[in-house]
Amino acid sequence: MTQSADTTQSTSRRSTQVRMAARPVGEPDDSVFELVDADVPALEEGQVLLRTVYLSLDPYMRGRMSEAKSYAAPWQVGDVMQGATVCEVVESRSERRAVGDLVLAYTGWQTYAVADARHMRSLDPAAAPVSTAVGVLGMPGFTAYAGLLQIGRPQPGETVAVAAATGPVGSAVGQIARVKGARAVGIAGGPEKCRALVEEFGFDAAVDHRSPTFREDLRAATPDGIDVYFENVGGHVFEEVARRLNKFARIPVCGLVANYNATEAPQGPDRLPGFMGKVLSLSLTVRGFIQDEFVAEHEAQFQQEMAGWIADGSVRYREDVTRGLENAPEAFRGMLAGRNFGKVLVQVGDDPTRA
Repeated sequence: MTQSADTTQSTSRRSTQVRMAARPVGEPDDSVFELVDADVPALEEGQVLLRTVYLSLDPYMRGRMSEAKSYAAPWQVGDVMQGATVCEVVESRSERRAVGDLVLAYTGWQTYAVADARHMRSLDPAAAPVSTAVGVLGMPGFTAYAGLLQIGRPQPGETVAVAAATGPVGSAVGQIARVKGARAVGIAGGPEKCRALVEEFGFDAAVDHRSPTFREDLRAATPDGIDVYFENVGGHVFEEVARRLNKFARIPVCGLVANYNATEAPQGPDRLPGFMGKVLSLSLTVRGFIQDEFVAEHEAQFQQEMAGWIADGSVRYREDVTRGLENAPEAFRGMLAGRNFGKVLVQVGDDPTRA
């Protein structure tokens, strides 16, 4: 990661930013990121100056770095890397926000940012740790909630399987499935993660997709087949899950992280015709989704229900926190490779609620 300075502004406060220096080919190496010190512009009426406390790292960011057509416009070379943030208001020219307020914003990979006071949500540290606003009580938690309940629609006694099960989305999916009376089977990488799925998160079974006996282990963990498969990964995990799908199974497609760094089509025969045959013969429902399509109708209920489940212990969560904005690129690579455990955060600045 290169480091340079931007002197286009002329105020006293400086912000450290991570910008996209080039589009990645395969895994985003250090040449893709540039660490820049830039002046912060003076506040205008209705704006606030935010100090970043936590930065959320999420798999969707890899897709936004590419020029490939997707559900959202790609980022441009030279842009500050975007992302959700938990911030503290340090200056204000708005009646909406006071100095010291903690807010959920979308200011990206930088230490300070100027933002319109209308475009952020207040956070109450007495209600929940503020970091959860970008995790279990934020976009990842809502993704699990909406995708599972609106598309997967698990019924009591059915089997719900989820890949990347120790991540913030996957772990919530399995625990919500349990709340709804379904059986939860998590798929994760490594024995430590699989052990935690059962012992910490309360899954009924966990399967290690890195094991040479993955196919046999998945069969043993799903003796009655799979009724709902929440897809986060793709690749060889999906190939094995497809063998276990029951008639009328539902597949909410949230992500395909196994393919995000791919630079060419997968090797081997074209398996799409065979899968489409399963879609027909088993009457499968396969539905891709982006969580924001459900926000208007279901966000308020999610906040209420998820907060209650956390309070009564029905839903637990983990956070994987890296300190220092300069370490965000390596944490990002680790997330895409599955080296993290839980919601991936970068603690950019001091958390005033934990002082």
